Amino acid sequence: MIKKVLLLLLCVSLSFAVNAQKKNKKAKEPKATHTDVSYGQFDRNKIDFWQAEGEGPRPVYIHIHGGGWVVGDKNRFKGAQKFLDKGISVAAINYRLTATDPLPAPVLDAARAVQFLRYKAKDWNIDKNKFVLSGGSAGACTSMWIACHDDLAKPNSKDPVERESSRVQGISVAGGQSSIDPKQIEPWIGPNVYHEMIYKAVGEKNIEDALKNYDQHKALYKEYSPYNHLTKDDPPMLLSYGGDMSLPSKSLGHGIHHGMFGLKMKEKSDKLGHNKIYLSIGKNRSQEFPNRDDFVYKILLGK
Repeated sequence: MIKKVLLLLLCVSLSFAVNAQKKNKKAKEPKATHTDVSYGQFDRNKIDFWQAEGEGPRPVYIHIHGGGWVVGDKNRFKGAQKFLDKGISVAAINYRLTATDPLPAPVLDAARAVQFLRYKAKDWNIDKNKFVLSGGSAGACTSMWIACHDDLAKPNSKDPVERESSRVQGISVAGGQSSIDPKQIEPWIGPNVYHEMIYKAVGEKNIEDALKNYDQHKALYKEYSPYNHLTKDDPPMLLSYGGDMSLPSKSLGHGIHHGMFGLKMKEKSDKLGHNKIYLSIGKNRSQEFPNRDDFVYKILLGK
């Protein structure tokens, strides 16, 4: 009887400990200073912003969620506190998805979010010259595109947001696609790269139709492949991938996040004299920035 009571007490104690641990984890996620702020005219043009304390305007870390441009939500973002502790403000965005709004909608939405944050610089104490983008998969692809593309600012626009720069000072991303052009990426990775991201991006229901109508979609595929926009003056980029570099790719999930995307980007960077692509593939991490956050701190804080 005594043993049963002791066992019951032990179970109760463990239960309290687990619940307390869960509460502590939840408590570590800070509440956004501003939630669901509209940065554009569409329903999914929403941004959450955590305003950091510190002397003078604060640098900003911007998270763009993944999900193949098909699914995903900013509400899944976790980890703002470690940046706030360093005096870095944080933003997480939603954007239109390709199930209803194919390219260029998701990418241009994200670029506008960058411009919107600059527009809000005075209100939200933002340093316009210190922006780093981050995200995984499609969020990484979008980040690469914004980093490599010419400035989208329209100085004479009637829209004050459009007058702001879309350029950033760096990106730290994972599993990103440096190209979404099926004619370009299959020779790199194999047929198991035809993830729904590739065909839904141009409004097709399957890869067969996307390939059949390739000429119709060619311009979009080329325009929204970051690889095609990389130039010598683009900012530094830390690109992280899993360690399985086997070819051809084993599955759609393996293919669409394959490290070859990063290798091809670095090859072009080195050829152009850009020399600011830092690769972390599996355990082979960038010697200069073995931790993705260290890269962010270096760009935004100079240390």
